[in-house]
Amino acid sequence: MRDAKCNCGALTLSLPEEPSKIVVACHCIDCQRRTGAPFGVGAYYPAEVVTISGTSKEFTHDAASGGKMHNYFCPQCGSTVYWKVTNLPALIGVAVGAMADPKYRAPVISVFEQSKHDWVQIDGAVEHFRQGYVPKISN
Repeated sequence: MRDAKCNCGALTLSLPEEPSKIVVACHCIDCQRRTGAPFGVGAYYPAEVVTISGTSKEFTHDAASGGKMHNYFCPQCGSTVYWKVTNLPALIGVAVGAMADPKYRAPVISVFEQSKHDWVQIDGAVEHFRQGYVPKISN
């Protein structure tokens, strides 16, 4: 198992050792504001393989892709560790940075490039989408 956790360690997710095959770089304005960075990177896991420990606080808003986005963050340190999107009910998105593993799999999908910062380059075997994309659920 591998862990994803908030900055203070009070909110932790236990994940399968195998990295997710669905790793997404999202350039939407909401992810930019959520992370305080030019884009967010999330690994999507089937909900049934993720174990959540600790208390989280939820912030829900309309997602740019449609539906609702439920962000879960630590009430102590404020780190967003995971999220759920109503358009992907079987999956949990996990902040790749919360795993603190510099060798974690690179994004395979880049979405909402319409709001991507001009200087950001995401190269390699990546599918690029101007707006959103709903990944196939075959982790």
